[in-house]
Order: sequence, then C-alpha cells, then structure tokens
Amino acid sequence: MLSPIEQLALSVREQRAILFVGAGVSMSVGLPSWRKLIDHLVEDLGIDHGIIAPSDVSYQTLAEFYRLKRGTIGPLRSWMDRNWSVSREKVRRSEIHRLIVELNFPIIYTTNYDRNLEVAFEVHSRDYVKVANAKDIAKASNGITQIVKYHGDFDDDSSLILAETDYFDRLSFDSPLDVKFRADALGRTILFIGYSMSDMNIRLLLHRLWQTWRLSGYETDRPRSFVFMPSPSVVQEAVLGRWGIEMLSEEAAQPEQALAAFLSKLLDVMRGDEPGTRAALRAG
Repeated sequence: MLSPIEQLALSVREQRAILFVGAGVSMSVGLPSWRKLIDHLVEDLGIDHGIIAPSDVSYQTLAEFYRLKRGTIGPLRSWMDRNWSVSREKVRRSEIHRLIVELNFPIIYTTNYDRNLEVAFEVHSRDYVKVANAKDIAKASNGITQIVKYHGDFDDDSSLILAETDYFDRLSFDSPLDVKFRADALGRTILFIGYSMSDMNIRLLLHRLWQTWRLSGYETDRPRSFVFMPSPSVVQEAVLGRWGIEMLSEEAAQPEQALAAFLSKLLDVMRGDEPGTRAALRAG
C-alpha cells in the first residue's frame, strides 16, 4: 500500500494533481506579511495608531475603508505592486520556486497577487499561461501550465479580491474562477502549500468542495488531497481530515526550509529516486 507522499507523487507524476499556493511561498523570498499592509493602510489613511489595535480590524476591512475614503483601490494596488515584488534573481535562487516548476503541475492556483510564480517559470525557461479573469480562461490550453490568480492580479485592478466586500461577494462561490476551480478540482488531487489554514475563504472553499462530493453520493470515490504544514496540528488534522484533506509535514528550523525539504522529497519520490519507491509507484 502506498504511503501518503507516494500517493501524492503518483498523482503528480500522472498529471492528476493541482497545486494551490499561499502567502507563505511568497514570504519565503522576502515579500512582506499582511502586518506590513495593515501598517501602511493605517498610516496612509491617517488613522491614529493609538486608537486601533492590530487585532481590531483585518487588512480586508481596512482596504474596504480605504476604497470608501479614496473612491478607488487603485493607489493601494500600485503601492502593493511596488512593494510586493522581488528581483528576478531572487526568484531564480529560490529553491521552493525551482521545485514548484520542476514538479510540473498542469494547473497552479494561487491567492498571491505577486508575479513570483510567473517569474519562476520564465527564469527556468518553462511555458505558462496566466489566468486571472473570464477572458483568460478562454485562452488557456492543455499542455501548458496554467497559473490561476484566484484572488486577482496586479495587471487587472478589477480582478483583485482585497477589500472586505470583494471577499463577501466571493462567498457565493459562483464567479468564473470559482466555476473553473470546481471543474478543475473535482476529479483531481489538490496539494495546498504556503497556508496557515486560518484563512476562512480557503477553509470555505475546502468545505464547499467536500460538500459537493458528499451530496453527490460518491464521496468515497473522491481523490485524496493534501495540505503541507511545517508544524503538525492535532486540531487542524482532525478538522481538515473530515473534509478529505490529509496533513503532511516536514521537520526543519524554519517554515521555508521545511517546505523546500518536503517539495524536494516529493520530487524524488515522483521520479522514483527514493529507496523502495520505484516499484511501489509502478505497482500503484
């Protein structure tokens, strides 16, 4: 019987898996945290730091306030575009980004706004197509990795899911990208990386996917999906497990080191380089 990572590796090798990339992957190459975005919003809006505690409001609520005050999210998007970017050389040196390219997922979803994934494919000379809106969906084709900007892209202000209303509007789960995700994910294995799994929108997405399978009457036929977390959590393991998501982890001093080690092991297993895995994968 195949181990969880062998099952995942088999799905990846057979192009039956999609990757879902969160903020932790971008932070691994030096992009700022959401805390920096909150600090910028507070300062730009002229809000007294003394009357707003970090836990009082989320960046989504502050972005909503920003749009109400400024009339547009454009200037904030421009600031993020300037500050949410790193050099191409830094992406080239990123072990995590190299491994993502090497694993050759047919479809990669990301909630990150930055271009780091696109740059990684460019610097490693691999073709891709970016999908950020309904128009892009029509251009996507098989055989070329699709990088789906699930929460929008800096090149298209209207695609950004940033302010609170944007997130609420997505709760219906029926936007073009949501429809595409359901179609892409329904019969495939999903691997989530770079998430703390505290993002309620991602958790809602997972719950909706589980609910779709449960209501179909064929829940036992659903492909297994996985989430990588640097540190195991008994609570998350139980809750996500109920939704058909298995937790994988790797020990390391830093989260980015753990993720790099995990992706490297996954690539080795997929290629049959791990001792004893070649025959197991062939049999599986």
